[in-house]
Amino acid sequence: MIYHTFHGDKLSALGFGAMRLPVIDGDDARIDEAAAAEMVSYALSHGINYFDTAWAYHGGNSERVLGKILQQYPRETYFLSTKFPGFNPLYADKVEEIFEEQLKRTGAGYFDFYLLHNVLEADIDTYLNPKHRIVAYLKKQKELGRIRHLGFSAHGSLNTIRRFLEVYGRDMEFCQLQVNWVDWSYQGAEEKVELLRSYGIPLWVMEPMRGGKLSRLPEEMEKKASDASSGRKYCRLVFPLHPVA
Repeated sequence: MIYHTFHGDKLSALGFGAMRLPVIDGDDARIDEAAAAEMVSYALSHGINYFDTAWAYHGGNSERVLGKILQQYPRETYFLSTKFPGFNPLYADKVEEIFEEQLKRTGAGYFDFYLLHNVLEADIDTYLNPKHRIVAYLKKQKELGRIRHLGFSAHGSLNTIRRFLEVYGRDMEFCQLQVNWVDWSYQGAEEKVELLRSYGIPLWVMEPMRGGKLSRLPEEMEKKASDASSGRKYCRLVFPLHPVA
C-alpha cells in the first residue's frame, strides 16, 4: 500500500467508501452486514486505513453499520470520515443534532475527518449563511477534539467552489473532489484542482472509477487498450495530484 502523510498521520492512498455497500434483496437501506464486515476486514488486512461514510448513505444505515464493524478494531488503527448533509435544506439548522447522532451511530468517539457534504449550486447559500452556524459549530467541535480535521466535498461548478473558499478557505484542511479520466474535463476537475492548489488545500479523490463505470470499457476499447496502458494513463492523471487519499 502507498501512504501519504497528512499532519503526521499516514493515510492509505486508497480509501474505503461506504456509499455502495452490499445490500439485501436490492434494498439500499438493508446492508448485508456480514458481507460488509468481510470487506472491511480485507481492506484493513491489505493496508487500507481510511474509511469514508456520510449521514445520507444507505438511508442513514451506512454510518451505523460501518461504525459497528470498525468497533471490532483498535480505534488507532483506522481513520473515520463522515459528512454533514447541508445539501438538504431541512438540516440547515440541525448541525448540532445531526453531529451528536452521527457520534452515536458510529460509536467512534470522534471523527478523524469531517466534511461539509456536496457543496454545489443548490446549497451554497445555506453553507454561506452565518445564521445557520454550520461552520462555526463544527469549528468548535474541532477545538474540543471531536473533529480532528475539517474539510468539504464538492460537485459544484468552479465558481461555486470559489465562492465557498472565499468565505471558508482558511478553515478547510482538505477537499474531496470527483476526479477521473472523464471528469478531468467533463466536470472541469482540472480547473478545480488548480483552485485548491492556490489555497494550499490538499485533494482527496472520490469516484476515481466513476462508481465502477470506468472499469467496464466498451468492447472495441478493450481490444485496443492493454491493462498496463490503462494503468499508466491513470497514474499519469492522478499521481501528480499529491496528496491523494
